[in-house]
Parts: sequence; C-alpha cells; structure tokens
Amino acid sequence: MKIKIINPNTTLEMTESIRKMAESVCDSDTELLVVSPETGPASIEGYVDEYMAALGVVDEVIKGDKENCDAYIIACFGDPGLQAAREATDKPVLGIAESAMSVAKVIAPYFSILSVLDRSVKVTDDLVGAYGCKEFCRSIRSTGLDVLEFGKNPEKGLEALIEQGKKAINEDGAECILLGCAGFVDFVEAMNKELGVPVLDGVSPAVKLAEAFVKLGIKTSKVNTYKYPEKKDVIGFESIKEGLYL
Repeated sequence: MKIKIINPNTTLEMTESIRKMAESVCDSDTELLVVSPETGPASIEGYVDEYMAALGVVDEVIKGDKENCDAYIIACFGDPGLQAAREATDKPVLGIAESAMSVAKVIAPYFSILSVLDRSVKVTDDLVGAYGCKEFCRSIRSTGLDVLEFGKNPEKGLEALIEQGKKAINEDGAECILLGCAGFVDFVEAMNKELGVPVLDGVSPAVKLAEAFVKLGIKTSKVNTYKYPEKKDVIGFESIKEGLYL
C-alpha cells in the first residue's frame, strides 16, 4: 500500500522528522510518500495559518489520487483541511489529532494535550469538542513557544513540554499525554521515559490506523456529506479546479 503523509506547513525539516517517525512504525511493505505543499505558511498556530494550509492539503490529496495513494494523513494537530480532503477523495483521510484522541480514549480514561502558543489552545479546544472528547480531555496546556522555536532550540522545547506534562498529570488528572503538534515527534521517547504515562505524538497512531483501513478495504463514504464537490465555475486555484470542478 502507499500512504501519503502531508505536513501542511512548508518547513521541510519538520517534514523530515515526520517521515522518520512514520517509517519507524509502518509495516515493512508500506510505501510512504511524505510531503509538504508547494505553498503555505512555515508553521500553523492560528486560524489564518490553518485556512492558508488547507488548500495545500487538498491539492496534495488530488495529486495523491493520481499517484495511486491508498490513504492520506494530515500531519498537523489542527487537522487543517480534513473535511475538505475527505470530499476530494474516496480514500481514507486521517488527521493526527483525531487519530491521537481516538487511541487515547482506548488506553486511558483521561488525557491532556500539550500545545504551542497560548493562542493555539482555542484551535485545539475546537477539535476536542468536534471529536466528542470534551469529557475525556482534562486540559490543553500551552508551552508558550511557537512551532519553529522547537526546531531551533529542542532542549528548551523538551523542557517546556515535560514541565507542562507533569502539571497536566499532577494538577489536572491526565493519565495520557497527547503532543499537540507534529513537530513534537522528536520528543516522544524522552517524554515517555520522563512522565510515566503513555505519550502519543499523533503521527504514529495515524499511520497504523491508515494501514488498518486500507487492509480492511474501508473507504470514505460518498453518499452525501463527503461526496465530490458540485461542478461550478471557480476563479483561480487551477490545480484544485482541474482536480475537482472540471
């Protein structure tokens, strides 16, 4: 099978970290295509970033169907463009936030999410509600660092994550920690050792779920909500228009 993993931002160093994590957990016969869109923000921390990134995600899904991909993963904890991507293909499309929360509910009664900037907390909280996880989520804690700072100073980033992780466990009652950014994949091993509770990065469960869906022959329902967009005139966005509207 071929799984396309889309890092919705354009920071290629992060794309490489995502690729390494995905390769460490995927089956030996799974082919991974790990990409960033040609256009979009360097990082995703707010609503404008998400909306700019969403079109790049849809574009990569359209390309992926031509590349004979069997499933897609959106590797950003905001799951930008997830619903639109499901309209663009009949293949399974998984977001790492939805995947992480789904798995966390199986292995622990309560979880907390560690995020980046304070402004990103509301974005994550919206997803927690949309995925029906309010009663399971004990807290969403901000590290106060932006996405790119974790790449520039990983020691500082890991320290901030461990500090907030301990507070989530000791003060909020979390029994599982979700890392609320795909750029945190490099910290999973150290945090699992330090915190003593399961720590999920999002990319790993999404890869295994994608593989399971493909093996089970499960595809996205095209009956109504996720059916392909209606044909209409569209100005601009040539590659997306060619893939969906012509």
